[in-house]
Amino acid sequence: MTKQWLYVLLAGIIEVLWVIGLKHASNFWEWTGTVVCILLSFYLMMQASKHLPVGTVYALFVGIGSTGTVIADMLFFGEPFRLAKVVLITLLLAGVIGLKLVTGDNRKEESM
Repeated sequence: MTKQWLYVLLAGIIEVLWVIGLKHASNFWEWTGTVVCILLSFYLMMQASKHLPVGTVYALFVGIGSTGTVIADMLFFGEPFRLAKVVLITLLLAGVIGLKLVTGDNRKEESM
């Protein structure tokens, strides 16, 4: 796995943190952490997009973030477990994994 794919994975994981922060932040430090997570996740996504197809990067970023947020809500915030939700998240993950598998690691050499 290349550094750019790791950036996408990390950006998606950090997205879960800031999405949770948007709902649960209640003081200055929690909001500061949320803003830092937003900036860091988008920075990592932009760095990955320099070398990977932007559509795939964005789809993976959103897929990882959506999946992680739903799982975190169920595990930590009392969101009820619903089989339909789990099935749909599984389909989303299958699409994300499929995109990763069919997207090569073609790097463009840009001349400046």
